[in-house]
Amino acid sequence: MRTVFVLFDSLNRLALGAYGGRAIATPNFDRFAERSITFDNHYAGSLPCMPARRDLHTGRLNFMHRSWGPLEPFDDSFSRILSGRGVYTHLVSDHLHYFEDGGWGYANAFDSWDFVRGQEYDALEVLVRPPVERLRQKYDERHYPLADLGPDRNITRRNVESSVWKRSRGAITRESLTDEADFPTAKCFAKGLNFIDRNRDADDWFLQLECFDPHEPFVAPERFKKAYDTGYDGKILDWPVYERVSESEQEIAEIRGNYAALVAMCDEYFGRLLGVFDKLDLWKDTALVLTTDHGFLLSEHEWWGKNCMPYYEEISHIPLMIWHPDHADQAGTRRSGLTQTPDLMPTILDFHSCSVPPSVTGASLVSQLGSNAPGHESVAIGMFSGPVCIADGRYSYFRYPDDLSGENLNLYTLMPTHLAKHFDVEELKTAELVKPFDFTKGAPVLKIRMNPKNSQTGQDGLRLGGCQTALFDLHNDPKQENPISVPDVEARLTAAIKGHFDRHDAPCELYEHFSLSRPDASREAPRNPQPKKGSPFHFDRRNP
Repeated sequence: MRTVFVLFDSLNRLALGAYGGRAIATPNFDRFAERSITFDNHYAGSLPCMPARRDLHTGRLNFMHRSWGPLEPFDDSFSRILSGRGVYTHLVSDHLHYFEDGGWGYANAFDSWDFVRGQEYDALEVLVRPPVERLRQKYDERHYPLADLGPDRNITRRNVESSVWKRSRGAITRESLTDEADFPTAKCFAKGLNFIDRNRDADDWFLQLECFDPHEPFVAPERFKKAYDTGYDGKILDWPVYERVSESEQEIAEIRGNYAALVAMCDEYFGRLLGVFDKLDLWKDTALVLTTDHGFLLSEHEWWGKNCMPYYEEISHIPLMIWHPDHADQAGTRRSGLTQTPDLMPTILDFHSCSVPPSVTGASLVSQLGSNAPGHESVAIGMFSGPVCIADGRYSYFRYPDDLSGENLNLYTLMPTHLAKHFDVEELKTAELVKPFDFTKGAPVLKIRMNPKNSQTGQDGLRLGGCQTALFDLHNDPKQENPISVPDVEARLTAAIKGHFDRHDAPCELYEHFSLSRPDASREAPRNPQPKKGSPFHFDRRNP
């Protein structure tokens, strides 16, 4: 068995014709939908990028215990499990966050990996003193804040504000993309197709072909941009800040047009992969999966981006299409069951006849490939320290805490890093070693007091996103514009949130944070064996 797993970043479900999108031509995604099984109610779990990837690797939700961070020493990664069973795993990716402090372990969980440089603020080209004045003339200050940079000054990671550093590097990299073959997505597909060609006669391999596009900045070759030309003649607007919409209608159209051009590029290159499947007849013995980590607001709800607002459907409801040669008779069919990112981990293991670890809370989708079998009763979506959304296929319910500060929360980890830095010393001074959770294999973990000011994206959602518990009826209000009050539904979905917390052995303070009853102290003991009494890491679970 072979599997090609294609992961785009920020690929909006409604950008695809197969999901009803009409604004962007996506003939290749749509062609794949005609051959594959399309999942209509697939959702993200933990948000944003790296938390979603930990969900994918481990088959369980990340956001209840920690924020953005690496794989943990106790995590069961699907790629390691496959490798242990003799399935060769390879990653091709241009996702720069894998190579920051908060992305440790994901790439090295594969047997080998290829990293393509140049996405977002990755320095494909290095200029100690960039041509600031020329860049200012070309790039809009709202997306590329370069006004305060002097022309005769070194620009470093630590002598300018973080967004200035990142976006100035992004502008410099963009200047170097002169040929289409230079673009990271083009390079990713070239490397992925090369892997397939070189290993066409081998069995038992897994390829993760992962493209950061269409994540912002929305930079596409000119031939794709021409198809979505808006007539805008101002400075470059292609990297929206996560905030309320304040642009003119023409500027909004330009930003959306740049996103459309990038989706069109992703579609064409995905089509090249389909062409290789046709040419080599890989359909007979190779599974192909297409999905994304989350969506992106493009002025819907008067917002740009993600993280700073509720996890609206545009962000949390994501595409998933699966081709499996054993279910060729299901080509072009659709599934209505409720599914979620953590389900992909046990699904991949099932594809390759590997046992699923007891720590996994996701459910394999193999049973849904043969028929329209039921999915989950509900799924939980969230960011650490942010609101929790529960979706059941009919309703979506956003529950906010009474205390927005999050000062009662703690992170639980053995890998204390944030997105692009270690936990600082002041944070580590609050650390204490505490008893294991049921998924840590008996290992105690560090309990570190959350610092609301230290880049916890969930806190952005509380500070900026409205902060009101709300219920939406997705059947009658799919755009989530009119919150409703149905007490019995809210009570049922509140109980569902508690059920997800119970299932993930969430820390007690998380229940209190959302005004939920604490778990019963007599609940079932952890499934993982505990250290023997007298060992250095023995804890009496009767004591706090």
